[in-house]
Amino acid sequence: MWRLVLLSLLAVDFGLVEVKGNFTDTPAKLGFEVDYENNQFLLDGLPFRYVAGSFHYFRTPKQYWRDRLRKLRAAGLNAVSTYVEWSLHQPEPGTWLWSGNADIVEFLNIAKEEDLYVLLRPGPYICAERDLGGLPYWLLRDVPDIRLRSRDTRYMHYVEIYLNEVLRRVKPFLRGNGGPIIMVQVENEYGSYHACDSIYMQQLRDIFNNNVGSDALLYTTDGATSTALRCGVVPGAYVTVDFGTSSNVTKSFEIMRRFQPRGPLVNSEFYPGWLSHWEEPFQTVKTHTVKKKLDEILSKGASVNIYMFYGGTNFGFTSGANGDSEQYSPQLTSYDYDAPLTEAGDPTHKYFQIRNVISKYLPLPALPLPTISPKGDYGTVSVYPILRLFSTIAIRLFGTSPVQVHSPPTFESIGINHWLVLYETTLPKAGPDPGILQADVKDRGLIYVADRLVGTLSRTRKINSMPLEGAYGKPLKILVENQGHLNFGNEIEDFKGVSNVTVNDVILFSWNVTGFRLNSLSQLRGLQDIQGEEEMLHGGPVFLRGSFTVSDTPLDTYLDTSGWGKGIAFVNGHNLGRYWPLAGPQITLYVPAPYLRKGLNELVLLELEYVPITRKIKFQPTPNLNTLPETADEENLLDES
Repeated sequence: MWRLVLLSLLAVDFGLVEVKGNFTDTPAKLGFEVDYENNQFLLDGLPFRYVAGSFHYFRTPKQYWRDRLRKLRAAGLNAVSTYVEWSLHQPEPGTWLWSGNADIVEFLNIAKEEDLYVLLRPGPYICAERDLGGLPYWLLRDVPDIRLRSRDTRYMHYVEIYLNEVLRRVKPFLRGNGGPIIMVQVENEYGSYHACDSIYMQQLRDIFNNNVGSDALLYTTDGATSTALRCGVVPGAYVTVDFGTSSNVTKSFEIMRRFQPRGPLVNSEFYPGWLSHWEEPFQTVKTHTVKKKLDEILSKGASVNIYMFYGGTNFGFTSGANGDSEQYSPQLTSYDYDAPLTEAGDPTHKYFQIRNVISKYLPLPALPLPTISPKGDYGTVSVYPILRLFSTIAIRLFGTSPVQVHSPPTFESIGINHWLVLYETTLPKAGPDPGILQADVKDRGLIYVADRLVGTLSRTRKINSMPLEGAYGKPLKILVENQGHLNFGNEIEDFKGVSNVTVNDVILFSWNVTGFRLNSLSQLRGLQDIQGEEEMLHGGPVFLRGSFTVSDTPLDTYLDTSGWGKGIAFVNGHNLGRYWPLAGPQITLYVPAPYLRKGLNELVLLELEYVPITRKIKFQPTPNLNTLPETADEENLLDES
């Protein structure tokens, strides 16, 4: 017996046990718990601490999950942290999605096979710089006066359905059942929300307890401030904090100790990079700073999760926004995050420096070091206009049934969760010239008078008025763009649309409203090219289509949108996300190889504002995520045109 005890002690390195083999061995006691007396975690009864990395399965194609997880493990990490996105898995009430890129069971299987434990963060709210913080938009549609993230019984009704469904599926993967999930987070940084509703947190904890029991450890995560922790903690869940390289490690953990007097120290989100918004420089964190601060955290015997270790991409319309009623900042399509692994999963200098730090505290696995993968250079593609968005055909193919209403409705009320809604009315017959149009737009509105683009209203730039010359009695169109629901802050009930529309302070009534659904572009097949030589799209957005050939096995590549205006791009039907080179800093869109095929490939753009006279765009082997235009913006472009 003493030999077994000695072997167990030798496996401990600064309170750690080797990960490899734990999934295949059958220890006497399965589980993950807190040893409060010795300020440490116990994994299957033995001292343990984790160094995890955040990687959200929904931000890269399923075909890349194993590659990214193996690269985490090769860096010396022994766990992966992932959010679970409610809006992905339940796009509509009663509709569940668990296959393809939503196959969380397969993700957990792969994590287990790659010798990684899992920190599961099912929300229900996750933030994550995702649209509405991962909450499904239909909550706002079906219960317009709902209070999200609260004890509102209508909200909690849907929350319980969602959490029960998720936790039922992952139950076999809890550590107590022999799986990789060691910790499950309750809510997410709730202390940063204004409500401070302890009953809500207790209700959530009870749902988790009913599903998880003692098979994994419940925990909370909040910023390292007394205010955040006071509102974010809940009895029965282990208290952890998050902080980045600019924080004082000792003081941050001292604050944690006020609310968690005993047990291991934990930083649940240590930031090696940061998120970026449109119209601002790409955010970076210096490698030597990350290395120094991580070493300091680990030297204190703490467990840590590196957020993000691999960021990936907000494909489609999934990126959110930060802000409130005063300030609104939509986030990029790319979620590269200046992370140790790039958007394409390539290791950076930061990756290897982090690995060096980890090697001081954890045994490194016998895995080959990752290298930068080759990228495709598929050259220039000519694209041709095939359909105008305001045409009868486009409205028939992509539009909702037009709604005639007294006042303009929200996106949500007509069942549109993403991107574009067209509001149409007729301007008053007479008045002083120019008339002053005013409107509250969420988030951006292209203004057309007599079917000609005359200006832009912008929530980001706080532009809510503009002069209209010679416009009386003419038709008015406002094409409103949802740039992403707020994902953080106290005002996440972020309804989209336009309201309080006036000309010379006279309210405009009698609207015709059409929403556009762009989940699939199969309706464009068979359409022929149309004439369209103008650069500025005065008559409204245009679909353009082109093709390109991939001769060999497809490789990751980047679509360079330089010279274009603002829009979205699809490759072989896959929505790559929003582009906006006139604002920057993101210029290229990441195109993963699984979206391509050997032979002929199709590219479709829906451009809102500006098409270069050449009508060309190119695929290149390098990204460009940090370029801000010298000349300002699309409003200036409109003026010049």
